[in-house]
Amino acid sequence: MGKGKVLLCMSGGIDSSVAAMLLSDEGYQLHGLTYRPYDVISPACMEKQTGCCSVDAIFEAKALCNDLNIDHSVLDLRKEFDKTVISDFVKEYLAGRTPNPCVLCNSVIKWGEVINKADELGCEFIATGHYARIGNENGRYFLIKGEDLSKDQTYFLWQLSQEDLKRTLFPLGHLTKTEVREIAARKGYEKISKKRESQEICFIPDNDYRRFIKERVPNLEEKVGKGNFVDLDGKVLGQHYGYPFYTIGQRKGLEIALGKPRFVIKIDAETNTVTLGDREDLDRKELWVEQINLMKYEKIEGELEVTTKIRYNNQGTLSRILQHGTRIKVEFYENTWAVTPGQSAVFYEGNHVVGGGIISSGQ
Repeated sequence: MGKGKVLLCMSGGIDSSVAAMLLSDEGYQLHGLTYRPYDVISPACMEKQTGCCSVDAIFEAKALCNDLNIDHSVLDLRKEFDKTVISDFVKEYLAGRTPNPCVLCNSVIKWGEVINKADELGCEFIATGHYARIGNENGRYFLIKGEDLSKDQTYFLWQLSQEDLKRTLFPLGHLTKTEVREIAARKGYEKISKKRESQEICFIPDNDYRRFIKERVPNLEEKVGKGNFVDLDGKVLGQHYGYPFYTIGQRKGLEIALGKPRFVIKIDAETNTVTLGDREDLDRKELWVEQINLMKYEKIEGELEVTTKIRYNNQGTLSRILQHGTRIKVEFYENTWAVTPGQSAVFYEGNHVVGGGIISSGQ
């Protein structure tokens, strides 16, 4: 007897392809789904439209489904993706913050629009090729880091709801990337086993977010205008090209000579001011998080000791968190570098995800 019907998100890449092989072997009734989230319209990017959501990727996913005798559908989500993920990306930069579009895409597209499609197709579960696992204690579902910690993707999944987690399968959570490649090769898919990974933001294949924002907002440079670089005392150091084109912690590309390296410490959208300072000026001992989503616990009672990650490639810092209504205060036990408003802060107890939120601009 089969284990149930699963809608599997398939990008044409190695991870979702091996997820399809494993779930098929385990006896699930699979339906592959590749969604089309955007069109690359910039001449600068046309040669690079080869990422996880390209037309080629759709055909590659469909070909694998044919090999595995799995139904396959393509879902056009360009309007929804533009209205949510891309619009938020631009809006956040125009507010002087640095967004993380992968987090929003996961919650509103993969576990939003895709779950709606799963309901339409009568699928009990959805599955993806993420390196993550799911735990269940005391009636609460929560994420657990993938077995391959170097590939763990729980940081990008903290917005998933209890209902999302209840219906999700992560076939690769207990595997390493090397093992995933070996499975593909062993099953005769040598080409898939050697596929490279995409590292850039999917809708910005040339990784130039400044160009992308300028294309999305006509005459942005004229509308924003040049502003001042200032030091921590407010002294004007020079001029910049407009606050949306800078991020916290940035050192390169400032185009200002001050005799020693300077870093972006603060961005003020209202005054079009960018504050520069020394590297140690970016050290922080606390931050506030809003738009929180808790997984392992329904509410944080009192103080809870966790490891807080403030970016994907960050190892995390031991800290304590205190919930204040709809916000959480994070107090680090040691300095943490380059806390960036708009980015995600994710809280871990060991390998268990307690929850997360968006780093606030204020107190």
